[in-house]
Amino acid sequence: MRLAEPYLLVLLVLVAGLLYVSLRRHRPAVIAYSAIQDLTALAPSLMTRLRRALPVLRALALIACVVALARPQWGVEATKIYRQGIAIAMVVDTSSSMAALDLQINDRQTNRLDVVKQTFRAFIEGDEQNLDGREGDLIGMLTFARYADGLSPLTLDHEALLALLEHVKIVPLPEEDGTAIGDAIVLGIERLRQVEGASRVMIVLTDGSNNAGDIDPLQAAQIAKALGIKIYTIGAGSRGAALMPVRARDGGTEFRMTQVFIDEYTLSEVAKLTDGQYFRASDAAALHGIYAEIDRLEKTTNVAEKFQRYAEGFPLAVLIGLGFLALEIVLVNTRLRTVP
Repeated sequence: MRLAEPYLLVLLVLVAGLLYVSLRRHRPAVIAYSAIQDLTALAPSLMTRLRRALPVLRALALIACVVALARPQWGVEATKIYRQGIAIAMVVDTSSSMAALDLQINDRQTNRLDVVKQTFRAFIEGDEQNLDGREGDLIGMLTFARYADGLSPLTLDHEALLALLEHVKIVPLPEEDGTAIGDAIVLGIERLRQVEGASRVMIVLTDGSNNAGDIDPLQAAQIAKALGIKIYTIGAGSRGAALMPVRARDGGTEFRMTQVFIDEYTLSEVAKLTDGQYFRASDAAALHGIYAEIDRLEKTTNVAEKFQRYAEGFPLAVLIGLGFLALEIVLVNTRLRTVP
């Protein structure tokens, strides 16, 4: 406990003076009586004792008021924990090969993009397994095929980001198909370089090799390294052959077993140049585990800040003073009432 205005306690000196004067003036009435021997043996009654306490009640009321003016306060120590987040740009391949049916969700054959979307959602929100979520992080999303496109700016509004994620589709037109990894990395760099004071991370997920765009992935990685941006690369897809979508003669799409090729060398070098890591996700469980590993490596910083919060004791002190005053008023107007 502390007093916010302790110098006001000097008023207690006046209260002590008033109590002294009151006790000096408070003298019992004198009645002439012929023999008082029998009376002196009698014990004083409760009312008699209370009458002597009346000046004390007034003093206690004044003391409580003085303490109230001094503002007693009770300290409540609390600890505030906040997160110092990082900036994460998620860069996802949406080329036609991402429709390959070689990954599973709950024992159901699913295309690569749907698995990526589900695990990315768990990465942001957290799950009941081993993902804690990325609360407090700035997260943005970019997609790429032949051309790179910014889906969402870096934002703390993860709910809006995940709503946009649901609309991510594989490119529908042949002229939009391709894999421009270098261009996508450069666009991700452009987004991240605007963030100051936070760690900056890019996660690039693809299932192929760079075959479109103007920028070589390794050149883009050099730019990221110069700006202090760390890149994690993920090669998504089973090993060997997979059911790949191919254009049929009638203009439609059919699935055929096709050899899977991921340029793991380039993806590894991109990660190595920027102090990141390369991962191979050959199934949905592996992709989930990769996000868990990135989640472990790129932890946000929890900062504990101690502060003191005080609760005011002024109302309580005033109530106590009013209680003493009310008791005195009741007594002097009832059982202890005096007749002039």
